[in-house]
Amino acid sequence: MDRVVERLRERDLAALLVTDLVGLRWLSGFTGTNGACLVTADERLFLTDFRYTEQAAEQVGDGFEIVRAGRDLLGDLASRLPPGRAGFDEAHVTVKAHARLVEKAGAGAELVEAGGLVEELREVKDDAELERIAAASELATAAFEKTIARGLAGRTERALALDLEQEMRTAGAEDPSFPSIVAAGPHGALPHAEPRDVEIPAGVLVTIDWGARLDGYCSDCTRTLASGPVGEREREVYELVLRAQEAALAAVAPGVGCAAVDGVAREIIAAGGHGDRFGHGLGHGVGLEVHEGPRIAKAAEGTLAASSVVTVEPGVYLPGELGVRIEDLVVVADDGPRVLTSFTKALTEI
Repeated sequence: MDRVVERLRERDLAALLVTDLVGLRWLSGFTGTNGACLVTADERLFLTDFRYTEQAAEQVGDGFEIVRAGRDLLGDLASRLPPGRAGFDEAHVTVKAHARLVEKAGAGAELVEAGGLVEELREVKDDAELERIAAASELATAAFEKTIARGLAGRTERALALDLEQEMRTAGAEDPSFPSIVAAGPHGALPHAEPRDVEIPAGVLVTIDWGARLDGYCSDCTRTLASGPVGEREREVYELVLRAQEAALAAVAPGVGCAAVDGVAREIIAAGGHGDRFGHGLGHGVGLEVHEGPRIAKAAEGTLAASSVVTVEPGVYLPGELGVRIEDLVVVADDGPRVLTSFTKALTEI
């Protein structure tokens, strides 16, 4: 909250309205589905309705005054705005909600766009957040190892994905960070392939992208395995992606440009003859959301900050043939990247 107040001064804002539930959880600890907060230099209000007042009393930090709002939570929030510029996140406020805020705003209050203020602060994790992300990654890896130990060939992609997600839940995950991807053979050429009720054949590459959510925080990892011996073509593409991934991983450091890190992997893949088959960005931030800032891509702006958590996940996708993606979850640190994903990146036959 102190960091938020500093940003208010920097942006000449008298207040900040937070209505996005993810940002609200990060600021206050609240996990319910209806709430908002108002932050000024001198006041920190948390508003929710009668369904969540007891939950708020248990979860919301001591720095907040908890206010029981009526059915018109936005109206109650707006009526408490102090005179001056009040920032709101335009990415999370609908046109209808904005109109309501303007209608009910207190005298002298001016609503101004302040998008990204909380998201930017969330990019840098504190020690407790890093511990939670590391624990989620450890849980996800253990679940993955148990799942693939039961084999690949002969199981359907969908059955494998469901098995993996159940293993994560059994181990204590709240839920998967996102719907798991299992894509075998030519289906792996789809970066966001959906698991099918199709059996995985022997002797193909199988891309598995999965993650667990634990204590609110996400993990994210991708491995491409072999369901038996594969050909030279598959091995060449795999080794190319692995070289690109490891080189980009080594480039991750505080102060390095996000686009520059992406460029390390992209140049290697282009030199290998597959530059036009790596169409997505190299990575993204991970925290309370599995996709958050910073963005690591060729057109990305900004630099990496210490204690950010990012993915490094180059891929090559050859339509009708195969796909390879290798992804690690990494803490940006002064003494070098700290990799949170522990499963081997050597091409593994299952």
